[in-house]
Amino acid sequence: MNTDLQHIKKILDSKVILYNQPSFIEKDPVSIPHLFTKKQDIEIAGLFASVLAWGNRTTIINNSRRLMELMGNAPYDFILHHKETDLKPFIYFVHRTFNATDLLYFIMFLQEHYRKYDSLEDAFVLAKTYNEDTVEQALIHFHHYFFSIEHPGRTRKHISTPERNSACKRINMYLRWMVRKDKSGVDFGVWKKITPRQLICPLDVHVARVAHRLGLLENNKATWANALQLTEQLRKFNPQDPAIYDFALFGLGMAERF
Repeated sequence: MNTDLQHIKKILDSKVILYNQPSFIEKDPVSIPHLFTKKQDIEIAGLFASVLAWGNRTTIINNSRRLMELMGNAPYDFILHHKETDLKPFIYFVHRTFNATDLLYFIMFLQEHYRKYDSLEDAFVLAKTYNEDTVEQALIHFHHYFFSIEHPGRTRKHISTPERNSACKRINMYLRWMVRKDKSGVDFGVWKKITPRQLICPLDVHVARVAHRLGLLENNKATWANALQLTEQLRKFNPQDPAIYDFALFGLGMAERF
């Protein structure tokens, strides 16, 4: 590793220590799945919190909490056992461009899935283990699988896919929550078929700008190609857990000025 990369690694490692702390949870969307202890509740709450995770963070958390309350704060039980009449309160739910039409489809998909499988991890990979270098094919599979039943066309925009060169920031963040686990306790590590080394670092415009300024990206565009490139650079610092640097890059992008 050259001197410049060593210096960047030192900066990022220090920021990981600063931001990868239990105190990070309260004001982040990851606080929503932290309301639960059951694996399936964590999966469902995490999926909704990640899908809603754009815009003002306070609004994201408040709307995600409201959604959990509509499910009686027992999302897995609600998904499996709700009746059609139980869905009436959901027609008033809206978060930015995510509205009741989208929400009702998500609920229908989740019910279909959980009637067949024990975990939402199986929606990403049906094999016992996932042997690809990255989760790229898992994300593509999930997108096709998620929309494999009759669905509203408008809802497709809420699940990103590498096939459209999207950076897939929110779904990669969701995978980070479900797959990673360390002593800080921010991420859950409830999934085992995908490993931390396969994760792609969540990339949005803020992280792309930070990575570009650090020399880790050639430009500051939030694309799938850049998400792959950034993760390859981060693997030089931590081959088994490159996504841990999401804490550092996110923190630098949101809380500090260069």
